[in-house]
Amino acid sequence: MKAYLWLLPAGMMVAAAAASAQPYPSKPLRIITAAAGGGSDFATRLIATPLGAALGQQVIVDNRGLLAADIAAKAPPDGYTLLLSGQTLWLLPFMRDNVASNVTDFTPITTATETANILAVHPTLPVNSVKTLVALAKARPGDLNFATSGNGNSVHIAGELFKSMAGVNVVRVNYKAASQALTDLIAGQTQFMFGVPGSTMPHVKARRLRALAVTSAKPSTLMPNLPTVAQTLPGYEVATRLAIFAPAGTPAPIVTRLNQEIVRVLNRPDVKDKFHATGIETVGDSPEALAALIKSEIIRTGKVIKEAGIRAN
Repeated sequence: MKAYLWLLPAGMMVAAAAASAQPYPSKPLRIITAAAGGGSDFATRLIATPLGAALGQQVIVDNRGLLAADIAAKAPPDGYTLLLSGQTLWLLPFMRDNVASNVTDFTPITTATETANILAVHPTLPVNSVKTLVALAKARPGDLNFATSGNGNSVHIAGELFKSMAGVNVVRVNYKAASQALTDLIAGQTQFMFGVPGSTMPHVKARRLRALAVTSAKPSTLMPNLPTVAQTLPGYEVATRLAIFAPAGTPAPIVTRLNQEIVRVLNRPDVKDKFHATGIETVGDSPEALAALIKSEIIRTGKVIKEAGIRAN
């Protein structure tokens, strides 16, 4: 993989100069994201309205599905077109050849949200911690199954990283949909899963599943009673992140302004509450912090993807 540096290409300097000649923003903005109805769409819409009020311009949500990044990458670097994307943007090159657009086509603005997965087991499994799950898996190699829903998402990567770091032989059972994976886990057809909070926690609360830990590096403020997997496997971390970008070459003053306003939106109590209700934590960090996070994930998660031979659907 080439170095991930965000530079201002010479061909974009004219566009940048033209953008800086007018007060910003002087017209509506658009945030391009994936298809309507998904997590990216939900997050974009929660951010767009208060961001528009703060900037004094309408912020339009533009759903473009799988083409979102490709379209955003070709937009003028003037601060009027943004992209909200998950880590597929920087991890997809590990899972698919000939990717049209890459994270190097964008300037980081801020991490918007982070969602930890929940390690949940069937209640009949005789474990009550990550430590005892690892011990059981080592005592019964190849006997325990973990459920996933799709290739290359956090549910899948969390399981592969657990296998690698714990040094256990557990068998992946993949499903087309998360609902099918959860149904079979609840039925005892599989033994554990690294599920997403929104769909997993209701079953934990109903005692149909037992939660052992969260996959974030630090304890989750939304699930403070759960330990982290990292407390048993130091260095373990998997989370679903959504971040906001501008096309590469966007002038620094515009990036700074957007970062400040978006971070303020993410820190608003009403916005936080809406995200928290679905098991999602808001972040709101600096462009430099997001760039560092991406580089770290490319190294850490990219290694897991390559070793496990994960290919995107």
